[in-house]
Amino acid sequence: MLGGLHIQYYVVCKRKLWLYSKNINLAPDNDKVLEGAVLHDRAYRQVKERDIHIDNQIQIDAIDKQYIREVKNSSKMIEADQWQLIFYLYELKKRGINKKGLIQYTKERKTEEIELTPNKVTELKKMVNEIEQIIYQTKPPKFVKKRYCKSCAYHDFCFAGEESE
Repeated sequence: MLGGLHIQYYVVCKRKLWLYSKNINLAPDNDKVLEGAVLHDRAYRQVKERDIHIDNQIQIDAIDKQYIREVKNSSKMIEADQWQLIFYLYELKKRGINKKGLIQYTKERKTEEIELTPNKVTELKKMVNEIEQIIYQTKPPKFVKKRYCKSCAYHDFCFAGEESE
C-alpha cells in the first residue's frame, strides 16, 4: 500500500523511493528528519484534529472544516510536498471527504493552497503506476546525482562504489 512518502520520494529521487520501499530506512537519525519531527510536534497546536492516521496509509498533520494541513520547514522540495498533499486529497476524496490542502512553510513564513483537479488526478494515477513499477524492481534505479544528495539520509549508501563527488 502506497503512502505519502512514496509519492514524495518518487518526485525527489526514484532510488530513494526504491530503498524506502525495501524497508531500508536510514532516515530516523538524519538531522533533517529529526528537525521535521520537532516541527511536526509543535505545529497546529490550536487545531483540534491533528496527527491523523488513515488506514495505515496516510498521516495528515491537521484537518479542519475546509483544509487538510501539512507543515514543512522550507519549500526546497515544493513539488514533492505538493504531490504528497495531492495524494492525501485524492485518498480522502475516495473516502467521501472533499477538502482543499494547505502547506505551511515555516522558514519562509508562507502558505500554499492546493486543490485536487481532474488533471492532477490523472497525473497522480500515472505517478502511482510508475511507483509500483519501481518498487517491484529487483535492483534499485540507477544512481542519479542531485543537488540535495549531500543532505539525504541515503547519501552514504548511494555514493558507496560511485565515482567521487
